[in-house]
Amino acid sequence: MKSVFVVQHLHTLPQGEEDVKMIGVYATREAAIEATRRLATLPGFRELPDVVDYATGNLQGFHINEYEFGKDHWQEGYDTA
Repeated sequence: MKSVFVVQHLHTLPQGEEDVKMIGVYATREAAIEATRRLATLPGFRELPDVVDYATGNLQGFHINEYEFGKDHWQEGYDTA
């Protein structure tokens, strides 16, 4: 295994704050997708049950991201201002 698939769920609260839930880490993309299907009918998740399609610009819902082992994934630094 050279990478894992991280599943998170995002929705934006009425005040504009993002609420992110860490769902799990999976060995395959298929297992990650299956996790979103299991959760999609549960309270809260069913309001935003889809896996995010970044092309649409709507970032609310399930996110599946692949992370390679032994690699820095945030290389740009950050600014909180």
